[in-house]
Amino acid sequence: MFSNSNQIGEVSSFLALVNTEFEGMTNALCWFRNLEGDFKEIVNQLQLKENITEVSSDDLLALQLSEKGNLAREIILNDLQLLTNFGASPSLNLLKCYERDDEFDFISTDVYSYHVDRSPVATDTFLCTYYGAASDIIPNDQAVQKILIPEVRNKLQELHDGPEEEFEDFLKENYFDLHYQAKVDSEPINLGLGNLWRLAVDHPEQKVLPCIHRAPKENEGEYRLLLIC
Repeated sequence: MFSNSNQIGEVSSFLALVNTEFEGMTNALCWFRNLEGDFKEIVNQLQLKENITEVSSDDLLALQLSEKGNLAREIILNDLQLLTNFGASPSLNLLKCYERDDEFDFISTDVYSYHVDRSPVATDTFLCTYYGAASDIIPNDQAVQKILIPEVRNKLQELHDGPEEEFEDFLKENYFDLHYQAKVDSEPINLGLGNLWRLAVDHPEQKVLPCIHRAPKENEGEYRLLLIC
C-alpha cells in the first residue's frame, strides 16, 4: 500500500515490526492489516469521561458485545499484550479531542501541529487507530522546522527576551523545536485504520531523522479509538 514511499517500510508481523531497523530515509514502519470486527460497537459502548479517556483491559472485558464486536475486542487485547510483552507501556484511548494550544498566533505546540517525539533514551512511538480519523505523517524533506522560519524565529526571540546563548535551550524547554510547517507542495500520508505503526523518535542513539506526524482533525460527532505508546 505504501510501496511508493521511501519513508515507510512495510512488514507482515509484529516481530518484524519491532525487530526491523530504521535506515536511510525510512523512519516509519507499518504492519499493514485489514482488521475484521466491529470497532464502532466498542466505541458506542464505552463511556467518555473526559476529552481523552483511557480504556483498560477490564473496561473492554466488561462490555457485552456481538460476535463481530468480540472479534474487535480480541484484536485490541492481543495488540495490548504484544506491546506489553515487548516492554512497552501501551495506552488505549477513547478520544473526543486533544487540548488546543492557542497561546500564540504564530506557533502552536499541540499534537494537531506537525511534530516529532523526543526521548532521552532509545525508544519508538507505536500507534494504531481502530476507529475514527487516523493520523498523518509527512516526509522530512516536505516540511521545515518552524523555528527556522525567519518571522517565527524573530517572534520567538522577542518572546525569549534573554541572553542569546540561552535561546536554543529556551526553544527546547518549550518544545518549539519539535514542531514543523508543511511545505506548500507537501503530500501527507494518512496512516489508515487498523495498521500498527512504529515511528522513529528523536533520541541520542537514533540513526535516522525522527518521523514527523500529527493528530487528525476529528470527524464531526465521532470519537476516535487509538492505541499509542
